[in-house]
Amino acid sequence: MFELLKKKLESFIGRVEQSAQEKPAETQQEKTAEQPKEREKEAREKNVDLSLATKVKGLISGKVRLSESDLDDTLWNLQLELLQSDVAAETVEHLMNSLREKLAGHEIEKDRVTAFVSGKIREVLLETLTTGRDINLVEFIKTHEKPVKIVFFGVNGTGKTTTIAKVAHYLMKNNLSCVLAAADTFRAGAIEQAEKHAHAVGIKVIRHQKGSDAAAVIYDAVEHAKSRGIDAVLADTAGRMQTNVNLMDEMKKIIRVNKPDLKIFVGDALTGNDALEQARTFNNSVGIDAVILTKMDADAKGGSALSITHEIKKPIILIGVGQKYDDLKEFDRQWFVNNVC
Repeated sequence: MFELLKKKLESFIGRVEQSAQEKPAETQQEKTAEQPKEREKEAREKNVDLSLATKVKGLISGKVRLSESDLDDTLWNLQLELLQSDVAAETVEHLMNSLREKLAGHEIEKDRVTAFVSGKIREVLLETLTTGRDINLVEFIKTHEKPVKIVFFGVNGTGKTTTIAKVAHYLMKNNLSCVLAAADTFRAGAIEQAEKHAHAVGIKVIRHQKGSDAAAVIYDAVEHAKSRGIDAVLADTAGRMQTNVNLMDEMKKIIRVNKPDLKIFVGDALTGNDALEQARTFNNSVGIDAVILTKMDADAKGGSALSITHEIKKPIILIGVGQKYDDLKEFDRQWFVNNVC
């Protein structure tokens, strides 16, 4: 998982380490230039030859200070490599600026360069994956008025309907009840697929005929949940390309009529920048609250998670890590960073 991104970051750390080892250790004489009067006074009081003393201290300290020019080539190479790992250009620029700020001008012991650079990369990645609002789905449902209305959006092929079934299974394991609204009335076989998954995980499906009003399907599912004390309504929607104006208008009607508590975008981690463009368009159209990324177990690049979080400023709450209904886990920023650095 994320093997390519990990290798590229390790390569960057190695290049910075090499640059630091080739750079002469910074002497106290160089520091003296910053505060000449104080250093000269101290040396005179101790009756010590300033140049000799500072050179000896410099050799003992074994410290280097990486300048921006020292980092230029390594950051440029990393920039190209991150772009190849499906990290969006805007996110790459943010990462480069943050790393430059955290690395340039800092004094580092030569034998601590690798640990220092690795630590700064981890800081930058964690900051990039932090949106300011974390959502724990189970706690969200438990603390909001029932039924909690959750609508899932995404394009065909991302595993959206399967993911909804996984979410239902996940909620049931946490003692929460749910009903599925089969509101993808556009795609042939979508309602039947939703029913098959619902039967497999043991929940009821509210459905209308193919081509019916998707907003009405969700409305009926909400009424069903209210009458039976069900905790959450999970609403499937037509997998639409973000350029399909008519389907986007239908999505806006779903939001207007049902006023969902959570709007979740389901994206395929393997599609890289396509997933980002989809998330950005859905967010601009209806406002996304959170993200679920599928197929993370097969993602060697890891760029989607960084790009989507940074670009739309919404948290990734769950990730798909396999084909089984149990293969859904809470997204943990620390876990992601541990896997790449």
